[in-house]
Amino acid sequence: MFKKLIPTDDKFFDMFSNAAKILQAGAQVMSDMVSGPSADVQASATRLERLEHDADVLTHDILIKLDKSFITPIDREDIHQLTLGLDDCMDYMEAVTERMMLYGLTQITPPMKALVDVIVKQVEELNKVIPLISDLKYEKIIPHCIEINRLENLADKIAREAVADLFKGNPNPLDVMKWRDIYDNLETATDMCEHVAGIIEGIVLKHG
Repeated sequence: MFKKLIPTDDKFFDMFSNAAKILQAGAQVMSDMVSGPSADVQASATRLERLEHDADVLTHDILIKLDKSFITPIDREDIHQLTLGLDDCMDYMEAVTERMMLYGLTQITPPMKALVDVIVKQVEELNKVIPLISDLKYEKIIPHCIEINRLENLADKIAREAVADLFKGNPNPLDVMKWRDIYDNLETATDMCEHVAGIIEGIVLKHG
């Protein structure tokens, strides 16, 4: 009741939405990169590096604002966790192109495209659900969280099968190492999206 009587700074919700939009731009870069049989990894890596920098700056701004805010619209630890969770999503997306450059990979495999498609869909759901946080309506938010979780389960299956396929026949050990790392980072990006959805669900359960 006390918190309802004191004005709070709702700008945090706008900043979360901006973070989700940066993620969506990053997912689009990845989607563009995997749209053909080979990728312009250099161009994609450059674009994602800039977006990752933008995400880092926004993360820094949110945390500074959190430090200076006396009353917040939701618990401080929830703001902190959600901010870092969104930043982690971008970090793992950017890590994919960074490693592709490191390994000299330009080929796009079907599992890679499938995992990127999952990330794109998860990020779309995050962009739908994050603007709803301020209303704290569980029934509006939970369908998006469930879909993000379903997509993460799909990504797990794709990644497991992709890694298993790497060991079939007589593979080059270096190629196995490189592609396993790529698939692991893509799958971890989907984990981070699910983690963000879990944080959002927890916020609404706590405050709704």
